[in-house]
Amino acid sequence: MHGRKRMDSAGVARRWLWVSVLGLGVTLTGCRTTGAAAKPDDTANRQVVAFDPVTVTADLELDKLNDEELFAGGTSAFAADDFKQAARYFGRLADFHPNSPHRRQALYNAGLAHQRLKEWDDAYGRFSDLADPEKGQGDALDASFRVAETLYHLERYEEASKLLTTLAARADLPAGRRIEAQVQQGICQVEAGRTDDAEATLRKALAAYDALPDKTEVEDYFPAQAHFFVGEIYRLHYEAVKLEASRGSDGLAQDLNYKAELLLSAQGHYLRSIRVGNGYWATAAGSQIGALYENLYEHMVNSPTPPELNGEEAEVYRQELRKKIRVLLTKSINIYERTLEAAERIGSQSAFVDRTRQSLEKVKSLLLADADTESGEVSVPMPASSAGAKHR
Repeated sequence: MHGRKRMDSAGVARRWLWVSVLGLGVTLTGCRTTGAAAKPDDTANRQVVAFDPVTVTADLELDKLNDEELFAGGTSAFAADDFKQAARYFGRLADFHPNSPHRRQALYNAGLAHQRLKEWDDAYGRFSDLADPEKGQGDALDASFRVAETLYHLERYEEASKLLTTLAARADLPAGRRIEAQVQQGICQVEAGRTDDAEATLRKALAAYDALPDKTEVEDYFPAQAHFFVGEIYRLHYEAVKLEASRGSDGLAQDLNYKAELLLSAQGHYLRSIRVGNGYWATAAGSQIGALYENLYEHMVNSPTPPELNGEEAEVYRQELRKKIRVLLTKSINIYERTLEAAERIGSQSAFVDRTRQSLEKVKSLLLADADTESGEVSVPMPASSAGAKHR
């Protein structure tokens, strides 16, 4: 997180006692201009007034605490990793002590608490009360980035992208924060399915980073993330290409070559992500490269033989395909092993590391199975007439 240090933990929604009065009505007897008394069953002049549901809040334990005590309680809860309590204390302070000097920090920390618990709606509400993406500084600026993050997790990608566009356009922000906003904007565009816009946004962010005379102005996390997601865009294009035997051997060859070109493009951007040197994204990128080769193997091994090939031609086709498949498996193993070695050197632990270990074992077993298949095919039984023949 940028700016002054905050507690980066999570909490639970503050406790509320909900009392709903639903369908509550009061029957009033209207006055008649004639002065005659209304009969009990005279419904013509009867009015029904329906009240809105009533919400009553109560937290008897916290009700007796002042803002200083609530802030201290929230701070202690954060320190103890009791994020539910932290959100409860900070939330109470923010809601019931609007003039407290601690309110802004309580809002921010309550948002962080909900964020840690993945309570994205509650986190959004807290950060939104503080955010000012157009002019905010300090707490208001940090909260604006957090609002965009919560919108991303709520899958409100276009809203997040619009907010980040505002942040990226602010000339008063340091270069690092503008590039951060651009990268996050590009990711939201990827998730929204606007891959062309996303690629343009991410490349713009990378160009801005490359133009900086002092690269330390930007955390290496963000250029590495940008390269990774450009790789993801090409991976999506790669996955969209289907290998259809019905297109014939020539059409299938064209599709396979195009798919391989897209794989290499994705790999190139993943490698650039690795070269930036951020541990998390380097591990993620290595894992994705290995997965691409593994995926291409799956496509090739499961693709049907072109229908125009006769029996002998089909056998030759399968033999040549197996050679290419073996190369893919070997490349995938090499990349997975290098990724794990790098992760061990930097002490990286993530879902990508776990997935890489599992994939490595799977690909090794596939390569062994392919070798067994080939040896079985070439081990043709010797004819009985030549069983006793000598070989030089």
